[in-house]
Amino acid sequence: MKNIRNFSIIAHIDHGKSTLADRMLLMTDTVTQRDYKDQLLDDMELERERGITIKSHAIQMDYKYQGEWYRLNLIDTPGHVDFSYEVSRSIAACEGTLIVIDATQGIQAQTISNLYIAVDHELEIIPVLNKMDLPQANPEEIKDQIVELIGCERDEIIEASGKTGDGVEQILDDIINKIPPPTGEPDAPLQALIFDSVYNSYRGIYAYFRVFNGSIKKNDHVKFVNTGKDYGADEIGVLKLQQIEKQELSAGDVGYIISGIKYSKEVKVGDTITHYHKPCEKAVSGFAEPQPMVFAGIYPVDADDYENLRNSLERLQLNDASLTYQPESSAALGFGFRAGFLGLLHMEIVQERLEREYDMDVITTVPNVSYHVYTTEGEVLEVDNPSGLPDPSKIDHIEEPYIYATILSRADYVGGIMKLCIDKRGILKNQVYLTDQRVELSFDMPLAEIVFDFYDKLKSISRGYASLDYYVSSYKPSKLVKLDILLNGDSVDALSTLTHQDNAYGLGRKMCQKLKELIPRQQFDIAIQASIGSRIIARETVKALRKDVTAKCYGGDVTRKRKLLEKQKKGKKKMRQVGNIDVPQSAFLAVLKLDEGKK
Repeated sequence: MKNIRNFSIIAHIDHGKSTLADRMLLMTDTVTQRDYKDQLLDDMELERERGITIKSHAIQMDYKYQGEWYRLNLIDTPGHVDFSYEVSRSIAACEGTLIVIDATQGIQAQTISNLYIAVDHELEIIPVLNKMDLPQANPEEIKDQIVELIGCERDEIIEASGKTGDGVEQILDDIINKIPPPTGEPDAPLQALIFDSVYNSYRGIYAYFRVFNGSIKKNDHVKFVNTGKDYGADEIGVLKLQQIEKQELSAGDVGYIISGIKYSKEVKVGDTITHYHKPCEKAVSGFAEPQPMVFAGIYPVDADDYENLRNSLERLQLNDASLTYQPESSAALGFGFRAGFLGLLHMEIVQERLEREYDMDVITTVPNVSYHVYTTEGEVLEVDNPSGLPDPSKIDHIEEPYIYATILSRADYVGGIMKLCIDKRGILKNQVYLTDQRVELSFDMPLAEIVFDFYDKLKSISRGYASLDYYVSSYKPSKLVKLDILLNGDSVDALSTLTHQDNAYGLGRKMCQKLKELIPRQQFDIAIQASIGSRIIARETVKALRKDVTAKCYGGDVTRKRKLLEKQKKGKKKMRQVGNIDVPQSAFLAVLKLDEGKK
């Protein structure tokens, strides 16, 4: 065990974490130059394209240092706020971590957030200043930030470049010298933490785990503590570029187990593996069910694709256990599913993976968050869909989720960011100048307000400099109303939304105006209305297409024209009673992407 090192890499999006990992794999001969490709651990096309890690990865490297071989287990972590639970489980499986900071951008909110998780787990922290090869690198100023944040010595910060390979050898040496070897009792009952799982269409679920105590042999009878299910260890092994089968793994090792599990719900990240007949006394602490925070309806563009969509979501859930869904139907969009996501990026990725990997054309409705509705009868309902709201007369009050948001930005943009957050019903909690140019702002804000377009606006106000991190802090009472959109008196349920009373009028007006532009004209007038309960708060009319029936009347009495117009009016009225209004898909998509900033 003294020659094993388990470590993770913490970094904000696009700070060069994947490139640095690639360079380590090359330097330790884990991958040959012939098999090498950029972002080697990011095996999804979407990850490569966006430059983000969506799924955390693990890989074992062998490195010779001062004549001795060391086994280095890299447990990679995703960098985005939506995947913070995966990050916390990956960190729990390690003894040390590399904090990678971009020498051009400095410390970002996500890095600080994940650093706090690492500090809570008492990990050894090695600071790395990456991208030193870039001409715009500003190492001296950013080293000041790192020293202030971590409290390390200035000369402990490693200057490196994932692209050129500078400093990578120093990083590997520091991992061996500074990160402690794992502790644990090889003879104690088995206690192993699951930190990730992947789906293989031939062999079922591979669970990735770290052994804390005891050992596991091939064909052992094991039990997953939190799900209570038991399995046979059909195959165990270690994670190199390919899985390498082993007969036994003991305390300190990181590996995988195949037990023929077919459903991802049975393998939960954070669960503990132990022996069935000789279980450990207590599970590894910190297990939690991933809680979806954002909900949206997913509908096939073509109604005949409903079964295909169901199959696609089932297969996607095998790779992504944090995705939840259940069937629902809408009068406007037909049959579909109500899906729960960890956050907006998670929702975007699921939608894009459905389109790319499963060739599904889908419409996603307005994202909502989950509200607690207290009824007059003392019940508490959890509502994540406006259509699930009880009758207003039965509602005592509604509570909505609030987040504690931390925004890091340059001092020049503080005014714009404050205005944006206060407009979104945020309350400033703290303002700290980290340096004379960098400021950290903390806000209490409703989660529903950041669901639409908050992140895009934050980036445009700060010219891309600001970074956001948040966690759900509590539920608070709020004046929320259900905003309905009516077309000729009929409610379009797919466009219903729950919104704050103060925003309802402006939002209703904008939705009506947008729909007026996008709904094609019919042979009759179409009334587009926004309503709260029975009260109409905004209205637009799409005028009818009219044939000039009086064109053939030249001269003569005016009553001839009036007679023809009255006849046409009766026909239009009859048509309106039987006519259906088809809302084009582009109208749904445009309304869902409404820019709330424009009046």
